Amino acid sequence: MKVVILCGGQGTRIRGVDDSLPKPMIPVGNYPIVWHIMRTYAHYGHKDFTLCLGYKGEAVKNFFLNYRAMVSDFTIDFSQGREISFDNAQEPIDWKVTCAETGPDTLTGSRIKKIERYIGDDDMFMLTYGDGVCDIDINELIAFHKSHGKILTVSGVRPPGRFGELEHSPEGQITEFNEKPNASGGRISGGYFVCNREIFKYLDAARDDETFETDPMRNIARDGEMMMYSHDGFWQCMDTYRDYALLNSLLEKGDAPWIKW
Repeated sequence: MKVVILCGGQGTRIRGVDDSLPKPMIPVGNYPIVWHIMRTYAHYGHKDFTLCLGYKGEAVKNFFLNYRAMVSDFTIDFSQGREISFDNAQEPIDWKVTCAETGPDTLTGSRIKKIERYIGDDDMFMLTYGDGVCDIDINELIAFHKSHGKILTVSGVRPPGRFGELEHSPEGQITEFNEKPNASGGRISGGYFVCNREIFKYLDAARDDETFETDPMRNIARDGEMMMYSHDGFWQCMDTYRDYALLNSLLEKGDAPWIKW
């Protein structure tokens, strides 16, 4: 199943870590956070990625165009016509990565609509943000989505209440979606969506300023077409410098719950 990752936001709240990079390329350890997210999906066998690029998208392109050099030591022998030998080479990846330009100022819903052609004729695809790591079981998430037959599944997690709050029935059907409430006593949207292709009907191709988390998700919920997969394990976004420091400290201590590979 294809995996779409939103990689185009400016990440204004994390400025100061490295202003030359878009947020998905900010490192956790030696690798960008988006690479960690992709490794999670690949661990469960899902290796066909579409990255929705925007702000400083060239940094994402350069990383994947030069992936082997980015993750390995190498020697260039100029006396032998610039022959390159790689040392300490990392395990090669077998992913398919589409870098899709979706506009520097485009908002999330419009970015998703712009990559519709890359979904092809597939009935379903996965979708997440390029700044949140999680120890979720991707295949259990997919099985849950297939079991209920609705258009959209969102993973409900329990971090501090500052994201999109989910009101839901005991069975998990979403009844209301509120983007970034002031306080939250329950689950919030952690991304890690599974979508039926009917989701594109809720997105306006004529707009660049449509936010997925406002009218589209609210309308899907009000139509009774959104369900929540409850995830009680680890989830952490990298929204601020404090989040960046936390994720890197977990990795340094060997206590990074999202790393299953």
